Amino acid sequence: MEEQRSPRSPAWGGGPPWWRHGPPGWAGPPGWTGADPGNAAGRAGRLPWRSTVLVTVLVLVGSQFAAHAQGGDRVALDPFARGLLLVACGLLLWRQRRPVPVAFGTAAVTLVYLGAGYPYGPVFVTAAVGCFGAVVAGHRRAAWAAIGMLWLGHLLMAHWLYHWLPPAGDRAVSWTREIGVATWGVAIVAVSELVRVRREQWARDRAERAQAAARRADEERLRIARELHDVLAHSISVINVQAGVGLALLDSDPEQARSALTTIKEASKEALGEVRQVLATLRAPGDAPRAPAPGLDRLPELVEQAAAAGLAVEVRGTLPKLPPGIDLAAFRIVQEALTNVVRHSGSRHARVRLDSSGDALRLRVDDDGPGTGADAGGRGHGLAGMRERAAVLGGTIEAGPREDGGFRVLAVLPLQVKEDR
Repeated sequence: MEEQRSPRSPAWGGGPPWWRHGPPGWAGPPGWTGADPGNAAGRAGRLPWRSTVLVTVLVLVGSQFAAHAQGGDRVALDPFARGLLLVACGLLLWRQRRPVPVAFGTAAVTLVYLGAGYPYGPVFVTAAVGCFGAVVAGHRRAAWAAIGMLWLGHLLMAHWLYHWLPPAGDRAVSWTREIGVATWGVAIVAVSELVRVRREQWARDRAERAQAAARRADEERLRIARELHDVLAHSISVINVQAGVGLALLDSDPEQARSALTTIKEASKEALGEVRQVLATLRAPGDAPRAPAPGLDRLPELVEQAAAAGLAVEVRGTLPKLPPGIDLAAFRIVQEALTNVVRHSGSRHARVRLDSSGDALRLRVDDDGPGTGADAGGRGHGLAGMRERAAVLGGTIEAGPREDGGFRVLAVLPLQVKEDR
C-alpha cells in the first residue's frame, strides 16, 4: 500500500497557495477542497491584508510620481484624490469574498478619479487586481463587464465629456493613448483567463491524484481481504473437520484423535504464519515479504491437508512455471475451491486439472456433490474473491453445478501479466 502524500508536498502538485480560493458555492472537482486541508477554515475567514497593503503603497507612491510627471496636464493630487485611491485599494480586501462587487467598485472609483482630472498612473492597478480576482474566481462575465465599463467610461470622458470636466482647457486624448488603454484591458482579461484555466487544471490534477490514491487504497484493502479470507477459510475448515473427528474418537480411538489434534496444530501454525505475513505488509508497506508467496508448487500440501479433512484429491496435469502474481492467484483459487468442497459438498472426492497449453492456464476443480448447507454453491465471499483475483490479472472464473451432478470451478488465467496492468 503506497504512502499517501499530503496536498502540501511538492510531489502532490497544484498551484501556489495564494490563488486557491474558488468562487462562492463552488466545491471544485470531486476530492478537491480548494485549500490545504489543515488551513481551509482559517483561510476562508482571513482577509488578504499583506497583498492589499503592498498594492496600496504602490498606488499611492506611484500616483505621486505620476502627478509630478503630468503636473501641467492634470489636476494635482489633493486629499480627495488620495481618498479615492485609498477607497479603491481598500475594496481589494474583499476581492476573495465578494469578487464581483470589488471588480465593479474598483472600476467605478477609477472612473471617478479620472473624471476628476487626476493624473493617469497606478490607479489602473486597483481595477486590474479587482477584475483579475473576479476572473480567477469564476465570474468571467462580471469581470469583462467591469473592464468594458471602465474602457467605455474613459472613452466618453476622453473624447466627449472632457469639455465639462477638469482640468480646464483639457484636450481630447490621443487615439494612441486610447489604444494603449484598450490593450491594457485586453491584457488583464487574457492573463486572468490563463490563470483561471491553469488553476482549474491544477484542481483536476489534484483531484485525479486523490482519486488514484483512494483507488489504490481500495485495491490494497480488497487484496488483503482476499488473502485473509483464503488463508483463514481454508485453515479453519480443516481445523473444524479435524476437531469434529477428534471429539468423536477421543474415547474410542485415542490415536486417531491424537492425529486429528496434530493436524489442527499444523493447520493453525500455517494459518498464523500467513496472517503474520499479511499484517507485516500492512505495518511496513515498503518492505519485502519475509517469506515467498505461495504458489502451485505447494499444491501437494493442499492435497495432504484436504486428505486430513477427509477429502481425496486427484491432480492431473503438470505444474507450469508461472510469474509470482499469477502463481499466487492460481494457488489461492485451487485452495478456495477445495475449501468449498470440504465445507459445502457431500462428496469426499475432488479432481484438479491443470492445462497450460497456449497462452493461458486453465484450472478446473470438480466434485461429485451433492451440495450441503444453506450457502452451498458459492454464495459467500469465496467465489467473489476468486473472480476478483482472476479479473485483476485479465482472467475469468466460471463456477456452477455440472449437468451430471456436482460442482465445477473453471479458472482461465494468462500465462504472462500484461504490462498495462
